[in-house]
Amino acid sequence: MLVTGPQSGTASQFLGTVSGDVADPAPALPPVAATRTMVLMSEPEPTSDHADYDRDLPAHLDRALAGFLDRAGTSIRATEPVFGPAVDALRDFVLGGGKRMRPTFAWWSWRGAGGDPDGPRAAGVLHAVASLELIQACALVHDDVLDSSDSRRGAPTVHVAFAARHAEHGWLGSPASFGLAAAVLIGDLALAWADDMFAESPLPAEVLTAARPAWRAMRTEVLAGQYLDVHTQATGDASVEAALRVDRLKTAAYTVQRPLHLGAALAGAGPELIDPLMSFGRDLGVAFQLRDDLLGVFGDPEVTGKPAGDDLREGKRTVLLALGLERAREQGRTADHDAIAAAIGDPALTVARVDRVREALTAVGAVAEVERRIGELRDSALATLRAAGLTGPATERLTELTVRATQRTS
Repeated sequence: MLVTGPQSGTASQFLGTVSGDVADPAPALPPVAATRTMVLMSEPEPTSDHADYDRDLPAHLDRALAGFLDRAGTSIRATEPVFGPAVDALRDFVLGGGKRMRPTFAWWSWRGAGGDPDGPRAAGVLHAVASLELIQACALVHDDVLDSSDSRRGAPTVHVAFAARHAEHGWLGSPASFGLAAAVLIGDLALAWADDMFAESPLPAEVLTAARPAWRAMRTEVLAGQYLDVHTQATGDASVEAALRVDRLKTAAYTVQRPLHLGAALAGAGPELIDPLMSFGRDLGVAFQLRDDLLGVFGDPEVTGKPAGDDLREGKRTVLLALGLERAREQGRTADHDAIAAAIGDPALTVARVDRVREALTAVGAVAEVERRIGELRDSALATLRAAGLTGPATERLTELTVRATQRTS
């Protein structure tokens, strides 16, 4: 499956009541003049003439991202037009979907730590947290390469699309190798531009410096989590604990904890607030990943944007599958154990066999146990959140996000 859960749909669909009636994202901003040759020397475009960030957060995030991507691509398009399709692919990937979870958690953490949405720093904070989406783009593009995924959000993955481009033009060499190389480089570009976007945020230097530890930790942790994931697959470690280690590092830390840390740090918060936010984020992040584990096997492709059973085909060692194998062994259900084990990592897995795995996971109680853990972690996260003492509407909004991130969507 994925780094971060189901990716189909839009930010406003994920946020639901959290952001109210979100306006449609604004059309892409026109490229800036070619004389602006360095991203870090240009001022970010204003996100709106009238900023109602709390209510229209997804739309403002999309405007900030569109403006930055247009500015960042101007110089390289002028000097190396052959690179244009790669720039276009990254822009389309970032703006073409996703739920904007990480910047949303960061924003509400900033608000809960005393950030003023009508104050002079609000636009700069919005710009800074929007840059998290470029780290997410890097992670997803590379994740699709690592998982050999063919589709995301109902469309070809970046490496598949560039392989098709190679084949269409009849270029030399292997289309598949070209596609993989292009995707690695486009993911790298996203990570480089994430740093640029964060660094150019119109905030005092001391504010960005205070948030840098969270930013650095997040980048390292997501890569460590990715490595731990592929290492677990390679070694065949099917234990529940191994799967939970991946969840804590690859999803909890990257998706929820560090964005919360980042937002609070941008507001100047200290450990007395950051620590409970990190605890809240750890429990919520694992619960979110457990929900994603269920969607990876039971989810509707129209909801997840991925073929049914893709986690199984990719050989993901999820908590759900680890529990299924463990409980089948304990209960002496050899047929169920073998059905689950044989499906993990089989790229030719049929829908009928996916259905058989679903039956086995349900019969041995693995599905019920994962649901129980999700509920327990959600309740623990919410208790920590209520005790954290956030200001403004942040507790209410983060509560809504918690419920939506862990609820059944299929």
